[in-house]
Amino acid sequence: MQILFVDESGTPPPPAKQDETPLFVLGGIVVPEDFWAKLAADLGRLKDHFKVEGEVKWRYFAPEKQGSKQHSLSHLDPAQKEALRTKLYEIIGTYKSIRLICVATNVPLAYKLAYIKNADDLYWYSYKQLTERFQYYLQDLERTVGQKVNGIVVCDHRGPKDDARLRELHHQLLDGNKTNFSSYQNLIEGLFIAPSHLSVGVQFADMVAGAVFRAYRAKDERFFRKIEGSFRRSPAGKLEGYGLVKFPKGGW
Repeated sequence: MQILFVDESGTPPPPAKQDETPLFVLGGIVVPEDFWAKLAADLGRLKDHFKVEGEVKWRYFAPEKQGSKQHSLSHLDPAQKEALRTKLYEIIGTYKSIRLICVATNVPLAYKLAYIKNADDLYWYSYKQLTERFQYYLQDLERTVGQKVNGIVVCDHRGPKDDARLRELHHQLLDGNKTNFSSYQNLIEGLFIAPSHLSVGVQFADMVAGAVFRAYRAKDERFFRKIEGSFRRSPAGKLEGYGLVKFPKGGW
């Protein structure tokens, strides 16, 4: 069993605010079921070392602003935050069987597509790209090991209405009645949704999404480079379109 944990960096904006938020990233980390306990133990030891109580989130590593709300990393100085972030990315690279899959969505270009009308459509079609690559990855594993490999998807909690809609859309994907949908024969029915503070995998997915977001939005690849080797690739080693998907396709 392979588990795809998913979280986002940036928020899909409505059409009127697309220029204010031109990028949206869905980050995914694929963890074999027997490695989840190891990943959880590694995160626990790291949090103990840095005396972190509560969840680890990408945005918590930003410089503290005067008067801002306290969070689980507020007691760390910039050097300590950098050390913690580096260690988190090192944990991902430690396990060769863990793979990363991300979708970076160019919001203005996406809104030029006839079928993208609103923020829900942006999230939905980005999610579709992500889960398709997860399905392809499961098929690749199946050919390698010579037996069926199943997978499940765990997403961060967004809100009651958003969660309900995503569950329905996930069901539509697996139902496979539409001609433009991939066959999700390796995914187990149903979508699991967990608040990030209760999910080790979602916290790591958030760190992955943040690194990719910063690479595209700020042209700062120093965090992305720390995890680049863990991304899914083609047999020839190609990254784009396999572990890192641009939506829509094109030269951006």
